[in-house]
Amino acid sequence: MRVECPNCHKVYHIADERLPSGKEIAFPCPACKGTIKLDLRPKSAQDGMPSPQMNQKEQQKTAGPPPSDTEQPSGEALKNRILRTVGDLPPMPQTVLKAREIMGDPSSSFKELAKVLETDPAIAAKVLKMANSSYYGLGGQVSSIQHASVVLGHKTIGDLMTMAGTSGLMDNTLKGYGLEAGDLWRHSLGVAFGSRMIANKKNPALANDAFAAGLIHDAGKLILDRYVFERKEAFKGFMADGQQSFLSAEKQLLGFDHSEIASEVCKSWNVPQALTVAIRYHHYPSESQRDELAYIVHMADAIAMMTGMGTGIDGMLYQMDNKAMEFLGLQEEDLSSIMVEVVESVEKIAGQT
Repeated sequence: MRVECPNCHKVYHIADERLPSGKEIAFPCPACKGTIKLDLRPKSAQDGMPSPQMNQKEQQKTAGPPPSDTEQPSGEALKNRILRTVGDLPPMPQTVLKAREIMGDPSSSFKELAKVLETDPAIAAKVLKMANSSYYGLGGQVSSIQHASVVLGHKTIGDLMTMAGTSGLMDNTLKGYGLEAGDLWRHSLGVAFGSRMIANKKNPALANDAFAAGLIHDAGKLILDRYVFERKEAFKGFMADGQQSFLSAEKQLLGFDHSEIASEVCKSWNVPQALTVAIRYHHYPSESQRDELAYIVHMADAIAMMTGMGTGIDGMLYQMDNKAMEFLGLQEEDLSSIMVEVVESVEKIAGQT
């Protein structure tokens, strides 16, 4: 079908099989971001007259008032709306960010770290619960945050603290992405563990940041879920031929994807720049100016997808950067061993959070 944008008049040729027959659809023009509307209903339905083939129930549906002409915003208009309402989201716990600052200071003490964590009772309780779980083999022996810090060390207590601070954010049902409660959390854990494993092979100095970036890499899905769900039929139509990824559908129907909006929101969460860049480019690391952390999270995300862990609808047609393995110095056998370790780590910790 030949389609012309009414705003910039650019012409597109779209295969008929990619269009949902019998429906009215609207999508943003890739060139100017204006709205292109198509009415694919039979002419009799377009004229408001019931088709002879319609049964009585269908005629009753058609006889109602004309559909609303309200357009769903996309592109910059939608992004600005989202960023204005970002206060509706739970903030990234400041305790987590402050604790990370302390751990990054080589002159800091375990006592200083404990004091910060203890200012948030919810996080302190979760850290103690996880520190005493069977995963760490210290059941019942860790009685205080300072004790946990000394026994487990900065790296492990950092992981626990970050997980405790984000588990509430990631544990929701996301209808737009087809994720049940806990699915995003499990996937995020898998990417966090995988990112740290890859970082330890490529650049151990990045291990802590890799874990944190992996854990919040898909925060954009929390933000976009309601807007994706509102456009559920449009997403289905765009992906009907089985050739388009969910990521492409986000770009086409919203004007941006979940990694782009997440990087914007990370600024309001005061997330360090290194993590923000990795999150922004975790689907296309080749655009990140060879950012190691972006490649690490990208590869860990691909590995978690391979395990089928919390993939949801957007796991369809996931594309891995063909240069990522070479950039990170990984071999096929490395992927297999990381997959096994990731699954084991998630299974051990998921039930303890």
